[in-house]
Amino acid sequence: MSREELARQLRIERRGETKTRQDRGRKARWPVWGAAAAIPLAAAAWFLVARPDEPRVTTAVASPSGPAGAPSGSVLLDASGYVVARREATVSAKVVGKVARVLIEEGQHVAAGQELASLDDSNARAALEQAVAQANTAQANVELARANLGQATSRYGRVRDLPRGVMSDELVETYRTAAETARDSLLVAQRQAIEAQANVGVFRRAEDDTVLRAPFSGVVTATTADPGEIVAPVAGGGFTRTGICTIVDMDSLEVDVDVSESFISRVAPGMPARVKLDAYPDWEIPAQVITVIPTADRAKATVTVRVGLKLKDPRIVPEMGAHVAFLGVQQQSAAPAARAVVVPPAAVQTEEGGQSVVFVITGGRAQRRAVRLGERNAAGQLVLAGLQLGDVVAAQGADHLKDGASVKVANQKRGEDNP
Repeated sequence: MSREELARQLRIERRGETKTRQDRGRKARWPVWGAAAAIPLAAAAWFLVARPDEPRVTTAVASPSGPAGAPSGSVLLDASGYVVARREATVSAKVVGKVARVLIEEGQHVAAGQELASLDDSNARAALEQAVAQANTAQANVELARANLGQATSRYGRVRDLPRGVMSDELVETYRTAAETARDSLLVAQRQAIEAQANVGVFRRAEDDTVLRAPFSGVVTATTADPGEIVAPVAGGGFTRTGICTIVDMDSLEVDVDVSESFISRVAPGMPARVKLDAYPDWEIPAQVITVIPTADRAKATVTVRVGLKLKDPRIVPEMGAHVAFLGVQQQSAAPAARAVVVPPAAVQTEEGGQSVVFVITGGRAQRRAVRLGERNAAGQLVLAGLQLGDVVAAQGADHLKDGASVKVANQKRGEDNP
């Protein structure tokens, strides 16, 4: 046994000193265990009491609506319809005939008067040649009658100037009658020549009718006949066509929409509108109301409205589905241009009574703001009054908020909670 161990055994400790050391150890261990137990209890109380009361929302920043001083109009009414052409023609022949040539194809642009197709003109050409021959004969008869008149007039003039008694009065009367008859024959021949020339014009037009021409400039949308088929102005049988092709004037395109009788009072000729095609939903086409058709559809309880397009574009074709937004009269906002901002449509809530509100997020709490709305477009909802540029508003989840409520803001990009 070493000296240190022997000295430790021989050492005498006082009872009070031992108790003091044990108490000091207990006092030192108690704060550590107490703090460890208090942390989870506090966290559980915060989660069960505070966190469930905070709705989770996403936010957006009110952005500029456009150039300063730009006019704006509110959407008064929406309606659906179709693109139609005011000038559309099915080109047909004026006479019955067999198609000889078709010179156009679908989608081809044609000019007014351009030849589209032709019929077999052999019969018309033969009739025209016959009429021309008859006209030439009639003209020759006119020349012959004119010559006969000259001779008769000359004979009558000679015997009329002879001294009385040289030739009997009966013979003089015969020459006078012959001259008058020749004059009448010339008049008849001239009338026959005029008639024959008119017949030439008729048969020439008949031959010209075998050529089909475009009545106006446009685009061929359909061809309905091929060479060898029989066409006629009216349907004659199962193998008879009534048209060669269909031409549409693309500059006459407009939109026809059916508006309910209950809302037709909101529409007036000349009011601005905006058209969106089903094929291009993000493309807004400026438009204007042309007229309201003064009759109603009894079955559908609607009134047809014609809307003119202010933009001409090859993407717009007949029979396309379209949605028309009728806008109020555009006015210049009295507020500064910076007061008109754009927010996501989900940020706007409608209360009972029709008041539109948004919730501005400030310091982790939602503040209710009454706003005045403008039109809605691809950029979002236009707010004319009630918000300022840069205001942070609640977007998704705003329908569960109340004024003054504490909110939890979610970062859409990272999926994390913002402080």
